[in-house]
Amino acid sequence: MPRWLEHRIPPPVIDAACAGVMWALARAVPQAQWSSGSVWVTGAALALAALGGGVALAGVLAFRRARTTVNPLAPQRASALVTSGIYRVTRNPMYLGMLIVLAGWAVWLGNAAAWLGLPLSVALLTVLQIRPEERILAERFGEDFERYAARVRRWI
Repeated sequence: MPRWLEHRIPPPVIDAACAGVMWALARAVPQAQWSSGSVWVTGAALALAALGGGVALAGVLAFRRARTTVNPLAPQRASALVTSGIYRVTRNPMYLGMLIVLAGWAVWLGNAAAWLGLPLSVALLTVLQIRPEERILAERFGEDFERYAARVRRWI
């Protein structure tokens, strides 16, 4: 991907586009349908969506407590390296939360082809957002970020 695309597309827009691709895939490949929206499927989809929302919210709240920016399009404005709370488990809880919500969407769609949207989301977020953020954080926080990145995984 060209560098000029880095930090240009808000991550929720990337995931909304992936959700649209998932819906289109589910419609395009009806042979891959495995569920038709039973109560259990709906419950599982809602549970995943709630879990994902909670994970993302925990990331936002940790940033707010540290009084640093939550704007993914301006990581250079980071005033603190957040490594506590949910950030002890994942370096990207907001993106992980959005991915879990997409998993809930895939379950709700009930189509195996829809699951292809998850690796698409991971790839796009990693290339367009996470790696550039990590480059900026390494420049800004040096060895503190390097030690943190060595200790905590990017996703989970």
